[in-house]
Order: sequence, then structure tokens, then C-alpha cells
Amino acid sequence: MDCLRVLFVSSRCEDAGMLSQMLKPDPIEFEHVSSLQGARENLGQSSYGAVLTEAYLPDGDWKDVLGVTWELGTCPAVVVTHRFADDRFWAEVLNLGCYDMLAQPFDAREVRRILTSACEQPPAKPAGCDWQASTALKAAS
Repeated sequence: MDCLRVLFVSSRCEDAGMLSQMLKPDPIEFEHVSSLQGARENLGQSSYGAVLTEAYLPDGDWKDVLGVTWELGTCPAVVVTHRFADDRFWAEVLNLGCYDMLAQPFDAREVRRILTSACEQPPAKPAGCDWQASTALKAAS
């Protein structure tokens, strides 16, 4: 299996370190940025199989990250994580076009399973995977 690339978007550096250690046994290249702006820059310069994003960021939220992937046309699988997520939040994440949600605290086996699967079989590019769709996503917020 080729090396898979995941971008983690979170202001929580301790989570980035923990996730990096969890993914070491797998051929997954793991990069971390702490903001929506950092995600926009990295996604504009590099290709990723998946983006794992914290639900709430200092300069945006998971919907903004999803919108950036659509805006740039890269459309990697987006996985959301949140410490206090419930079934309603999980349903919203899936209904708006994300690949999955990762519960916290992180379980190493579940992290590897979801991120590997997201990278290997990303969802089909949504019909609206473009700037207009990201604008519509913003309106739904």
C-alpha cells in the first residue's frame, strides 16, 4: 500500500502528537495545522486523502474546512472530531458531506481504521464540490 496523507486541523497540539503516534505503525503521512487558514494553505499546495478536523477552530469550524476542500476542488474525505458529539451532531456531519466522525477520546484502532478507509476510498466527489456548493454550505450554517 502506498503512503496515505492526512491533514489534521486542530489548535490542540497535544492531540496532534497523540494521533501521530497512533498512526506510526501504518503507512500514513500525518501533517498538522492549527487553523482554518493553515488548512487552506496546505490544501492549496498539497494533495491529501483525508482531512481530520476538530469541530471548532480558532478561526472557523468543520463546515468551513469542508467548504475549503470544495472551494479548492480537492475534495479529500473530511472526518470531524469533537469531544462532546452526540448522534444529532454525527448525523449533521454526514448529511452535509463529511466522510465520518471520530469520537474522543481517541481509540488507536478506530483512528487507524477510519483514516485508512477515508484515504483509500474517499467518497465520490459531491455533485456540488465547487465554490457554489461551499457558498450554499455557508448559508446552511
